[in-house]
Amino acid sequence: MPRLKTFYENEVRPQLIKEFSYRNLMEVPKVQAIVLNMGLGEAIQNIKILDNAVEELALIAGQKPVITRAKKSIASFKLRENMPIGCMVTLRRNRMYEFLDKLIHIALPRVRDFRGISAKSFDGRGNYTLGIKEHIIFPEINYDKIDKIKGLNITIVTTSRTDEEGRLLLQLLGMPFRN
Repeated sequence: MPRLKTFYENEVRPQLIKEFSYRNLMEVPKVQAIVLNMGLGEAIQNIKILDNAVEELALIAGQKPVITRAKKSIASFKLRENMPIGCMVTLRRNRMYEFLDKLIHIALPRVRDFRGISAKSFDGRGNYTLGIKEHIIFPEINYDKIDKIKGLNITIVTTSRTDEEGRLLLQLLGMPFRN
């Protein structure tokens, strides 16, 4: 059982029950899924970049990513419908908790000039999206073997109904929010 999951069940859940006075355990917000997305516009010219991105995202997530394709043709971007333009992976259950633990305690502190993450990136339903400019902050990525530094979007999907509940849940789990 992942460390963060036991921490959630033993420490975070009772605090959330006390804070929002839930009557039922099923009301208590929890992390439902984590979606990692890597958009690669330059994959239109060079398909090899996409292969490397899939390999690197598989290392980061511990799960094989799916290649995302363009929904519409856009002439000014030289983009046709169904062209591969990125990759994504959805983590659930134990892998999700292990990734979140790694993100909070290892990867985010490795960001240069890190002062915490913005608390304004909630979507109104308690889900949080975080953009990372360099994927090399993850310990699985070998710095010498990468050809290009890529960005990464991380969406943390929660069962909370409001941003306030979602923010408190992530804060209690250890997410370093800026004041």
